[in-house]
Amino acid sequence: MSEINYVSKEGLERLQKELYDMKHVQRPFISRQIADARDKGDLSENAEYHAAKEDQGLLEAKIAKMEDVVSKSRILDESKLDTSKVMMMSKVKVRNLKTKQEMVYMMVSENEADFKLGKISLKSPIGAGLMGKKKGETVEITTPAGLIQFEILLISL
Repeated sequence: MSEINYVSKEGLERLQKELYDMKHVQRPFISRQIADARDKGDLSENAEYHAAKEDQGLLEAKIAKMEDVVSKSRILDESKLDTSKVMMMSKVKVRNLKTKQEMVYMMVSENEADFKLGKISLKSPIGAGLMGKKKGETVEITTPAGLIQFEILLISL
């Protein structure tokens, strides 16, 4: 059974743009590299040709994977989201109870995750630990850095 990948409208557009770039910019570039290398003669000892063919194979695998991701992606209607608990597309303000530091995380799919922008995957340790929790709850989350306790301060869109 295929897993549906819920994304924001911007997230889907970014995935589609990346797929377009691979198909319409990178693929023709590699094809030209192969043709140029082929024109240089004996293919059995032509390192440029073999490298370009390998690049082509890797790119085709990436394209296939990205097409699969895009085909399984669905835009989540933010107007139907519930802010009483943490869920996909929620912005969650939390306080680390040990350091008293406050952070805001946006819960997104794996493909949209970007920790520098505060977008964390639902499947990450922190994302999974926050899912389904409500404002005011304290959660203990095991991360690679150890056990962290968070208090959920605010849930919004």
